[in-house]
Amino acid sequence: MPVKPYAPFDAANFSNKLCFLTGQTLQSEEERVQVFPQWLMSMYGLEDKPFKLLDESMATYKDIKLPVASAVNETYLEPLEAEVEAAFKSGYEAVKALDELKLFQWAGKLMYGIIFNEIQVGIRQQRAQGEEFTMSQSIIHKISHLHLMLQTINLPVFFEEFKPYSLFLFKVDNNQEEFGYRDEINTLTFSLRIKDFGLILCFQDNGANRNYHHEILGKISNHTLHPIQFEEFSGRIYYSNYLFNRLPEYNMLPVADELYIEAMPLRGFSSKPLFDHWQNKTYGQVLENFWKNWGFLLLEIIKNPEQPMSFLVDANGNFRDRSTIDLPC
Repeated sequence: MPVKPYAPFDAANFSNKLCFLTGQTLQSEEERVQVFPQWLMSMYGLEDKPFKLLDESMATYKDIKLPVASAVNETYLEPLEAEVEAAFKSGYEAVKALDELKLFQWAGKLMYGIIFNEIQVGIRQQRAQGEEFTMSQSIIHKISHLHLMLQTINLPVFFEEFKPYSLFLFKVDNNQEEFGYRDEINTLTFSLRIKDFGLILCFQDNGANRNYHHEILGKISNHTLHPIQFEEFSGRIYYSNYLFNRLPEYNMLPVADELYIEAMPLRGFSSKPLFDHWQNKTYGQVLENFWKNWGFLLLEIIKNPEQPMSFLVDANGNFRDRSTIDLPC
């Protein structure tokens, strides 16, 4: 009998009474887990820090939770969490040794947890105004596929000879006290900079962003980065994922009791490039935001509109070693 994944968007049911991963009815309101795991919150004292939601309302990190059946949590989520926790606490080399799929699952659960809470806020707001909750079809398309892919955690669901994501991992000379987290829901982009590493994920581009940045990756991949260099590369990824103009489509291939997800070609029937045209002024605005810690302004960043400021490469396009950067970490 083919496995049947849970599809919450089909019934638009985002109740705390149902397990987010399986859809089964929960026994109590206590069956919930922290979206930001307790070990991570404890490392950086995040529990009571403010977390801004899309509607500009404020929650705390510890307020953001996901409903999950106790058995599902114990059997599938806790072992994943324990493995990622051990790697993250050890640092870059241990994270690099982790199975990429587990990083995708862990970060995807966190990203989906934030989205789940955002949806709940949206439902409450629109109901209070006597309106039905609506979301754009493109967002539903992306998030529903992300949820399907998260069920590789608990079901025999497999990717058929492709990766649905671009994953970037770097060793970074971080300030050990700093917790650097960022996400962008519309493009399903995630980044985390802690300990001695930085991690970026584009959850649903089928590797397109990794291919798009192959030249710069070839220059920087084997180097330890200064935090401003990691943030610069993050800015490039967040901007290019915004320029990515495809909605990936997938075929579901049941085989016995397993389900295989097959990616349709991104080019499809369109001759249009996968990415819209790169605009340095817009990219400069992204960098200004990513470089807030160092106070660089847009006018400085795009003083030369043809060659925006860079700490990753010099004027000749060669990698800049972090030792040449005289800025605080």
